[in-house]
Amino acid sequence: MYCKNCGNEIDDRAAVCPKCGVSTGIVTAVQNTNVLAIVGFVLSFFMSIAGLVCSIIARKQIRESGEKGMSFATAGMIISIVSMVLSVVAVIISLLIVFVFASSIPYYYQ
Repeated sequence: MYCKNCGNEIDDRAAVCPKCGVSTGIVTAVQNTNVLAIVGFVLSFFMSIAGLVCSIIARKQIRESGEKGMSFATAGMIISIVSMVLSVVAVIISLLIVFVFASSIPYYYQ
């Protein structure tokens, strides 16, 4: 193909002419996926707090840069929060069980 501005021969896939810099009209929009969003998603299964932090930072970066990966970041946040809530509930239930059973055991003094 030839440049509409300067007439030089250019590659058919070129977005701009390498000689004069004028756009050829070919759109080459390649969006990268935010790596931190994927890391946050994976970490949310193993280390909830780290996954939550990475996912929050990734969401902020995605909003600013327009990268892909918002769904990974959102899922990482949700999984991390649910995991932390379930952990807190499990600890509370465990403590209640311990205190209930501990209070029912008689103490014998000699």
